[in-house]
Amino acid sequence: MTMSHYRPSALPNTRIDAADLLRGIAVAGIILLHFIEHLNFYKFPPPTALDTAVWDVTFFLLSSKMYAIFAMLFGLTLFVQHNNQAQRGRDFRPRFVWRMVLLFGFGLLDLLFFNGDILTVYAVCGLLVLPFVRAGNRALLAAAVFFGLQPIELFYFIGSLLDPSLQPLNLGSDGLFVAILPAQEGGSWLDVAAAGLRYGLPVNFTWAIEHGRFTQTLFLFLLGLWIGRRRLLYDEGGNAGLWRRTMLWSVAAFAVLCPLRYTVPQMFGQGCASASLTVMLDMWKNLSMTLFYVSSLTYLYHRTRARGFLAKILPYGKMSLSNYIGQSVAGGFIFYHWGLSLYSVSGHAMSLAIGAVFVLLQFTFCRLWLRSHKRGPLEQLWHKATWAGSGKSGK
Repeated sequence: MTMSHYRPSALPNTRIDAADLLRGIAVAGIILLHFIEHLNFYKFPPPTALDTAVWDVTFFLLSSKMYAIFAMLFGLTLFVQHNNQAQRGRDFRPRFVWRMVLLFGFGLLDLLFFNGDILTVYAVCGLLVLPFVRAGNRALLAAAVFFGLQPIELFYFIGSLLDPSLQPLNLGSDGLFVAILPAQEGGSWLDVAAAGLRYGLPVNFTWAIEHGRFTQTLFLFLLGLWIGRRRLLYDEGGNAGLWRRTMLWSVAAFAVLCPLRYTVPQMFGQGCASASLTVMLDMWKNLSMTLFYVSSLTYLYHRTRARGFLAKILPYGKMSLSNYIGQSVAGGFIFYHWGLSLYSVSGHAMSLAIGAVFVLLQFTFCRLWLRSHKRGPLEQLWHKATWAGSGKSGK
């Protein structure tokens, strides 16, 4: 297929429960990681052996994998929204641009509390992948492969082989992080908010580009678009068999990539080549774990008795935006100086426990809220603002 030959599916896009399940688990995992990190405030009491174990295990299981699931589902949602409107004879693309402007606004709100916001980056990446929503499958997959190969790191790796003095890409994110610390450690909430807008906004983009996260996000958005087109999260056709095979292949891929990640970069010393290979192999290793999580959870939900238990997570996934911004407000209050200032006494194990309690509280709130509302509070605001002035419900 070419860029102009893709035709929207005529099959109905009903609510995808498996997507809500995955989204809920991803957001919960992101929140647990953020709490362990004290919301990007790396000040901790001296770690115990338990703290070290908690940090290592939690980051191994969740870091980059939960974010990857969340990003992939963003692309899936873009497909569903576009396809639903195409079936009604409407072009959703102009409305999606406005929707990304609104998401950027939510990201600015998030930055008032937490400098590690990802919503602003998602808004920009969403606009960049929008042209592919009507691209042919070949063009879509070619673009996904291009970004999945980590083109910036690949460029620097090849460049370092030609010029050993070449240094890794440095856009100054380290200095921006340092500039935020005084507000977190001794400032008021207004100081944190000002630092978030002044330094947090650029640091998210510079850090994402420096560490391969920006191109990874574009890849995952495109992967989500493709998964949406193939209707892979529905329990239909041969999807169950595909997910079983994906489970096996992802384990095999991890078994190969994990040793490579910790051996091959070291062959090039500590220079640019080593740093570039580390980013690339990390991404591919984490992708294999991500695909294992996605395939196993989807299969468990659709084809096993675990469905009843996993279904309890759906409300949490339906309110992912509210939960994500809620953790920034609560986490800032818990760990930063302007709130309870627990950063000085909360080690990794205690921070994980606090995060787990907070997620359970959010989970309870989501279940109660959705008994009388169709969407979460921020989800409803985003939905209404998306369709403002259209004269259409957007349903």
